[in-house]
Amino acid sequence: RRMFPTFQVKIFGMDPMADYMLLMDFVPVDDKRYRQVAFLSRRYAFHSSSWLVAGKADPATPGRVHYHPDSPAKGAQWMKQIVSFDKLKLTNNLLDDNGHIILNSMHRYQPRFHVVYVDPRKDSEKYAEENFKTFVFEETRFTAVTAYQNHRITQLKIASNPFAKGFRDCDPEDWPRNHRPGALPLMSAFARSRNPVSSPAHQNGTEKDAAESRREFEREAGGTALHQAEAAHQQLM
Repeated sequence: RRMFPTFQVKIFGMDPMADYMLLMDFVPVDDKRYRQVAFLSRRYAFHSSSWLVAGKADPATPGRVHYHPDSPAKGAQWMKQIVSFDKLKLTNNLLDDNGHIILNSMHRYQPRFHVVYVDPRKDSEKYAEENFKTFVFEETRFTAVTAYQNHRITQLKIASNPFAKGFRDCDPEDWPRNHRPGALPLMSAFARSRNPVSSPAHQNGTEKDAAESRREFEREAGGTALHQAEAAHQQLM
């Protein structure tokens, strides 16, 4: 899966005409495996907003590096905008052959960001230690999780992660304006007036009751709002 939130950086101080490569790797924060205890599960639990140590860490995964797909590029290009590692993917599959970053589930990791100067000199290997800089931001530490046991966390991720659109019933940004949440109370009321289950016309079997309930709804909602709601209802149908 793509890592979310996406790791993004703003870079300063590069030579605008020199070439640089940007890359990332991940190192364990400690030698522990974590768990959550608020749920009836042996694998995960969450308690008092803190992770609990579950034991010794699993054997280390193969160390891999993710190169930003635009590497190498001139310093001027890297500095002109925010650099986003939105193509970076994580996996817990030890047999992965796609070059993704392999992590152990329920372990804590620290992402590291590396800037490598592409030295044009023929004997550049002599200066290898001078040609790169590593940056560590502690606020980017995270716990790798394969499956969330808390359904509220799952829903939050589906709602917030741009790569989870396929799991949503619909995307609020794609709704027409008269379908957006502000119009929902009116839409709900109008839908109930048209609902075969709750409509007086279907309960009593008379068109008179249907007409009376329509006039009552129109008095409450106002004619203009009613027409907008009916148009929206027809569009939904």
